[in-house]
Amino acid sequence: MHILVTNDDGVFAPGIMALAKALAEFCKVTVIAPDQNRSGVSSAISLETPLRVQETPTGWYQLNGTPADCVKLALSGFMNEEPDMVVSGINAGANLGDDVIYSGTVGGAIEGRFLGLPSIAISCIGHHGKMYYDTSAKVACDLVKKLMRSPMEPGIILNVNVPNVPMEEIKGMKVTRQGERHFSEPLMPTEDGRGRRIYWLGESGKVKDDSEGTDFHAVYNNFVSITPMQVDLTSYPRIKSMQTWIES
Repeated sequence: MHILVTNDDGVFAPGIMALAKALAEFCKVTVIAPDQNRSGVSSAISLETPLRVQETPTGWYQLNGTPADCVKLALSGFMNEEPDMVVSGINAGANLGDDVIYSGTVGGAIEGRFLGLPSIAISCIGHHGKMYYDTSAKVACDLVKKLMRSPMEPGIILNVNVPNVPMEEIKGMKVTRQGERHFSEPLMPTEDGRGRRIYWLGESGKVKDDSEGTDFHAVYNNFVSITPMQVDLTSYPRIKSMQTWIES
């Protein structure tokens, strides 16, 4: 099994180091990741900027682009051997509910959907203090091994969120749906050093739907949340009614 590892926190982030080290114990691992933090870029790709690749002292590759750039580069001829799977992470912080729309971690996994096995985006739910990346890495390894034994259909992205606790406190894994947030908090207007008006985007909105079965509910109760996702955003039940509306 050959795994391509990427992330959106940057090639030197502790999460990707923990992930690559754990996977390398039983898989061939190639790491291609952004040269700096690219959080919030979703599936953006670079069209006006040439991509430059540098090899790090560890034999990994850093790219002046997004997570999707990293995977697209790898699958478009940069790698001599096409990987079997993409694992993106370990992200520092959750990717739950509506947040997945913006996530560079999920964006990297989405770009790997063309391969024969599902891609995995994995996040550790924490930002500050002690980060239990070893727990998230263990979960990632368990999922990869399960996919090796019992493959799923291609084109699926597994969005995995792991509570930031020691492994012995994890109660299990739950397959979940996306929860929902309220709209973002208000803008934060201020001024730059020259007195010009600038704005900071508000924080993510408060949780609106964290009912049982959602990713929020699972992680609140110390379960790993695994949400199967797909790229096709078509609202199939509305196609017929929309056609009637167009023709009316």
